[in-house]
Amino acid sequence: MITIKSPREIEKMNEAGTLLANIHIGLRDLIKPGIDSWEIEKFTTQYCADHGAIPSEKDVDGYHYATCISINDEVAHMAPQKGRLLKNGDLVKVDMTVSLDGYQADSCWAYAVGDVSDDVKRLMDVTKKSLYLGIDQAVIGNRIGDIGAAIQDFVETQHHMGDVRDLIGHGIGTEMHEEPDVPAYGEAGHGIRLREGMVITIEPMVNLGTFELADKIDKDNWEYYVSADGSLSCQYEHTLAITKDGPKILTSQDPEFDTKYLLK
Repeated sequence: MITIKSPREIEKMNEAGTLLANIHIGLRDLIKPGIDSWEIEKFTTQYCADHGAIPSEKDVDGYHYATCISINDEVAHMAPQKGRLLKNGDLVKVDMTVSLDGYQADSCWAYAVGDVSDDVKRLMDVTKKSLYLGIDQAVIGNRIGDIGAAIQDFVETQHHMGDVRDLIGHGIGTEMHEEPDVPAYGEAGHGIRLREGMVITIEPMVNLGTFELADKIDKDNWEYYVSADGSLSCQYEHTLAITKDGPKILTSQDPEFDTKYLLK
């Protein structure tokens, strides 16, 4: 069942989203060549504790961490690991969900480690732009397929990269995952119609090569995903509300860039 959020509930989710955005902003100074990627997990856990938030992914379905830290060809769901050092040129994606006063926010951001290749820069640029093209379609009366179609056309038709199919966005509220499903691919004019008060995540995952994934199992028997051809992968994700004034990003890190998408 799709839940419609009240303005008060959306404001509470915006508070959670602001806290989550501040974690990502803090990671900009932390992520650099030579650091132990475990420091990302430590920073996030401590920030949540200091600000009265709960890392929502921790201890759900057997997962023991606040963050997913996926590097280079790792697409999603990679658990943080002590002793895994970041190298110059790496592409790191940090995905996390937090709960504040019972309301959830979910966001993934990509970070370039030191001096990165032109391929990394291009992949990050295409993925981030595709996220915002999807957000622009998240208006009352449009359909879920309009979001995915805009992303897929930009990623695959215009830039010949792989738009991941196996992992998708979702509704969010007091629960981390709610209806509806929000694929980052699709057909315009298809799917459920968007209504005022819906809150969703849009989270394109883009591979430099194929859109297909391979499953892998880490040393703790946790399943994560890599690109099937070993190509670089990138992800950006925002939580946003559907409002009469257009889509409103609840996890914005840049008030100037996101001016038209902010709650008034």
